[in-house]
Amino acid sequence: MINVTLKGGVVKEYENGITAMEVAKDLGMGLYKAACVAKINGEVKDLRTPLNEDCELQILTFDDEDGKSTYRHTASHVLAQAVKRLYPEAKLAIGPSIENGFYYDFDVENPFTPEDLEKIEAEMKKIIKEDLPLEHFEMTPEEAIAYYKNLGEIYKVELVEEHAGKGENISFYKQGEFTELCAGPHVASTGRIKAFKLTSCTGAYWRGSEKNKMLQRIYATAFTKKEDLDAYLEAIEEAKKRDHRKLGKELGLFAFRDEAPGMPFYLPNGMILRNTLIDYWQQVHRKWDYLEISTPQIMKRSLWETSGHWEHYHDDMYTTVIDDEDFAIKPMNCPGTILVYDLEPHSYKELPLRYRELGKVHRNELSGALHGMFRVRCFTQDDAHILLAPEMIRDEVIRIAKLFDEVYSVFQLPYTIELSTMPEDHIGSVEDWEIATKNLADAITSIGKTYIINEGDGAFYGPKLDFHIEDSLGRTWQCGTIQLDYQLPGRFNLEYTGADGEKHTPVMIHRVVFGSVERFIGVITEHFAGAFPLWLAPEQIRILPIADRHHEASFELLSKLEAEGFRGTVDDRSEKTGYKIREALLKKIPYIIVLGDKDIENGTVSVRKRGEDGTTAMKLEEFAALAKSQVENKEIF
Repeated sequence: MINVTLKGGVVKEYENGITAMEVAKDLGMGLYKAACVAKINGEVKDLRTPLNEDCELQILTFDDEDGKSTYRHTASHVLAQAVKRLYPEAKLAIGPSIENGFYYDFDVENPFTPEDLEKIEAEMKKIIKEDLPLEHFEMTPEEAIAYYKNLGEIYKVELVEEHAGKGENISFYKQGEFTELCAGPHVASTGRIKAFKLTSCTGAYWRGSEKNKMLQRIYATAFTKKEDLDAYLEAIEEAKKRDHRKLGKELGLFAFRDEAPGMPFYLPNGMILRNTLIDYWQQVHRKWDYLEISTPQIMKRSLWETSGHWEHYHDDMYTTVIDDEDFAIKPMNCPGTILVYDLEPHSYKELPLRYRELGKVHRNELSGALHGMFRVRCFTQDDAHILLAPEMIRDEVIRIAKLFDEVYSVFQLPYTIELSTMPEDHIGSVEDWEIATKNLADAITSIGKTYIINEGDGAFYGPKLDFHIEDSLGRTWQCGTIQLDYQLPGRFNLEYTGADGEKHTPVMIHRVVFGSVERFIGVITEHFAGAFPLWLAPEQIRILPIADRHHEASFELLSKLEAEGFRGTVDDRSEKTGYKIREALLKKIPYIIVLGDKDIENGTVSVRKRGEDGTTAMKLEEFAALAKSQVENKEIF
């Protein structure tokens, strides 16, 4: 007999060799039917794994991240099996679960069409109805290579050959006639997949390299309940309406051209939005005592060699030659800040030194990875670099976290915090890492915030805190980050004189709050669906004269509003008022003022607020005071 410790510390006794699935059935049919995978002594395993010794056991369902990932990964096997049934000549690549779904890459002669996806979905439903068990087995590397060579599965051969040198057997899963190279785990059978949808098909280079062949990637998602799938698909449709690329074009914010791939062109309305956002960023950073600097766009190779970027980041950098010397266009701002700090000696009394820089950087991103404002090659990093003594880290992180909280609250963006700890490949002593990590953790908890641990995902030079903001559709975006850096100050021999009169090396904190100006604009465009708050809206007020005789009064009104600091226009086209109102609504303008005989006679304005029907007559002074208050308080409507 063995003792199995279950959720809540409950210990039950079972016969040796009982499977996790049988334990789930013993605990209740509801749990058994919902079970996706087991966690045995902290390791995720198939439900059919036998328990041969005392252990801790968790039965994971779709509500658990590991359960959800396992469920969707099994669905990717069903997708691959369906494609092979319908298109036997297709070559299999990889099919992982991802956030919100899964995908599978195929090498096929002709791209998949929407009609093909419908056929594949129908075949997947048949495979699910067949309720095929997923059976695990192993082959030796030699057997696995021979097996896939015989099938002509060139991508699988490549994957197996990479693992062959480890001297371990190769893991496979079989369902019916379909066999897949896979480490697992998986749900018990294909019949466990209840609701799924193939959402799109795109091109994707094998292993993400443009040097490799372009494959066909089918994206999909899966849920245990149809109503959850339907809700997700509705959210996808809403996301399409909010796509910042679409709204950017419709609202005249930004554009992209083939002449400069991945490098945005800001249009007049986009420049107003961008400048207003930057004005706010400047205001916040002045309040929190950051000193603004600007560093050169192009700097010598020797700088990037000292920083380590030339060795580790060279392929992503744009380079040039000046006076027979190698130079690089900066991909990040930190080395420039270091040169500023190094211009003169510093004392501990000056620290922390907080430098802010809206530095334009360039990175040679793969063309296939470019995505509107979210992934570009040229962007403005809203950077800050703080040089400080190690004992100052905790208090400084508290200040930064409060600044982040202030900024995200303005946009009504809730967030979660992730603490990434020491990776295997790191510099510095374990003791230093433990102290630094504890400083980050203590700083966050001291201001009432919580965090989750992202084990081993810190930068090689230090731990970090990542801030994941949540938009109005519930999607999360990693924007803010606080990174501790023990490496760069030492590489550049930075010093400060301590209270003991000795020279010491400072620590550097890298931090951004927007992430980049471009990416944040993309995020808030989708968050607000283009309906920006009054203080951010490029066009805040549009005045609509009812007839030609009202034009003069309309332009006089605009002048008065502009004198009060508002941004507005007069639509004096010879169109019907209803048409002009509809067009203004499509442009998501916060306030529409309709001006006619009665308004001029009564000295009022007829105001229509975005999101409301009809107009309200107000005195101009009353409206201006209301709108000013909304701008100053950064109200959202």
